[in-house]
Amino acid sequence: MSVVISGGGPAGMMLGLLFARAGIEVTVLEKHGDFLRDFRGDTVHASTVRLMDELGLGEKFAALPQSRLGNMELPTAGGGLVQVTDFEGLPAPYNYISMIPQWDLLNFLVEEARQEPSFTLRMNTEATGLIREGGKTVGVRYRTRDGEEGEIRADLTVASDGRHSVLRQDAGLVPEEFPVPFDTWWFRLPRHESEQTVPPNLLMAFEPGELALSLTRTDFFQIAYFAAKGSDARLRSEGVEAFRERIARLLPRYADRVDHLRTMDDLHLLDVKLNRLHRWYTDGLLFIGDAAHAMSPAGGVGINLAIQDAVAAATLLAEPLRRGRVTTADLAEVQRRRWRPVVIMQRMQRVLQDAMFTATLTGRRVGPPPQLVLAAKYVPGFRQLPSRLIALGPRPEHAPAFARRPPAPVALR
Repeated sequence: MSVVISGGGPAGMMLGLLFARAGIEVTVLEKHGDFLRDFRGDTVHASTVRLMDELGLGEKFAALPQSRLGNMELPTAGGGLVQVTDFEGLPAPYNYISMIPQWDLLNFLVEEARQEPSFTLRMNTEATGLIREGGKTVGVRYRTRDGEEGEIRADLTVASDGRHSVLRQDAGLVPEEFPVPFDTWWFRLPRHESEQTVPPNLLMAFEPGELALSLTRTDFFQIAYFAAKGSDARLRSEGVEAFRERIARLLPRYADRVDHLRTMDDLHLLDVKLNRLHRWYTDGLLFIGDAAHAMSPAGGVGINLAIQDAVAAATLLAEPLRRGRVTTADLAEVQRRRWRPVVIMQRMQRVLQDAMFTATLTGRRVGPPPQLVLAAKYVPGFRQLPSRLIALGPRPEHAPAFARRPPAPVALR
């Protein structure tokens, strides 16, 4: 049997690799010509690092340029900082989150998948709609960058084409939307050589009506600025000088380098959404990742959940595909397995949004909830709870037996 996957993001590429290792004919369609896009989500969580080991790719993955995500620190009323996570306290060796450019991760997965004869990747090719026969999805229509149009028929179609899923729209499925009070603007500022010894922690800063988050990367600081949803036009009309002043006020440690923001085009807007489909499948069609459940950036868990969806789908569907028939009951089992983890994480994000983001954006309170600060300071083991939830997730998936390989040697450069 054959599978066509729309979308070459982390979920689509991981699923393509796993199905190919099961000997299933799989084609992945990616509308872009490469993966070089900034701020797409660069976190590889502990559960995914473990998955790489189980796939025999751990050493090769570890050889890719990357850094480790630091612990989160929040400001206290007295002007100090309190640490609210402790990733190092998780069971070793899977006690960290890796920061790696997403294009490096995707190119790595493509390189491994191409070693399987049943894998095909078609770049510059966008799925534009579904092919249906007798109420069942039997493939997709596509269009290439050059304007060529065609069809790919498959026994199973998987939509991993993101939060603005074309295939979801064509299927007539509408996700339930949860209110999100903010949007996010991502940008980078240089990290000086003298700062290499500074601990790479995540730092949040609060002012009435706005927040910022700083992540330490290898040679730059990745900054997220949060403001009320729908503020983009106003911020851009105010100009880059006004925005530099905002960042210098929120994060005074970076006041000496905000002039590296040359124009407002250096800001990358993320229209934050939080939603989920009530049903992730129809006959012959499955939705995974953001196409099934868009996550907010709170906790940075979106990539982790998308990859876990892919592993669960491969684990549950490889054998039915090899037997020659995938039923809607098989597809429903994928949703049943992943539904609870998604609901738990979205509830966590909604609580975090209300307690931290909404309170600050509306002026109800500026800064983190006092109860959170007290728990992080004085409750033994509290920091392990958010660390485990973020790094591993409520139900971490393991590589299916058919996809496991002995550790692959690292090629000498």
